[in-house]
Amino acid sequence: MPPLKHVAIIGANGTIGRALIIALHVHMPTAQIETFSRTPAVIKDTSNHLIDYQDESSIAAAANCAPEWDLVICATGVLHTEKISPEKSLHALSRDHFHALFDANTITPALIAKYFLTRLSKTGIFAALSAKVGSISDNQLGGWYAYRASKAALNMIIKNAAIEMKRTNPKAIVVALHPGTVDSPLSKPFQTHVPKDQLFTAEFSAQKLINVLMHLSSEHSGQCLAWDGHIIQP
Repeated sequence: MPPLKHVAIIGANGTIGRALIIALHVHMPTAQIETFSRTPAVIKDTSNHLIDYQDESSIAAAANCAPEWDLVICATGVLHTEKISPEKSLHALSRDHFHALFDANTITPALIAKYFLTRLSKTGIFAALSAKVGSISDNQLGGWYAYRASKAALNMIIKNAAIEMKRTNPKAIVVALHPGTVDSPLSKPFQTHVPKDQLFTAEFSAQKLINVLMHLSSEHSGQCLAWDGHIIQP
């Protein structure tokens, strides 16, 4: 990976987003890191901007905060809220819940890609946090209908965008990243059956993700990669 001038972290107030910012300061100390979040984020040596994911003009304005981007990481996403829990059966499906999760996990990253990819540098990288449970071929347990489907759809958005970028910016890279199961508010209610060696700190996951990013090549564009660099099959 060549030296980076302009880096964007979208979802800066999330557990993984903040850990990525801290790790990037260590690995890429000369990069100008611009962070974006719905609420103010106070993070040392970064310039934080408010962003409204429901307002497309706000996303467009965020993309214009640098002349071009060398690295963009979309670290947004929702698994559950006070009113939404992952479904265990078809009986739990809800139109409102599907709308909420697809809006957060698929539509928002897609719109971020719409505006940020047009400003990606010739060797730039766009990465969106996805999840292994979005893999159709890997699904052996079922359940979590809306979350699984929204992440599978995100992976398709990434694949489409990568194909399009090959035509206009052939050396740019567009990928989805699976950070592993990270000890965070998102995973907290579901950690009971996670083996200790598979529950990561945000700092560990961020370091691993940056290592993956630093070793990407154009052949990886369009893929979903796990924290250890392994390809997650669709």
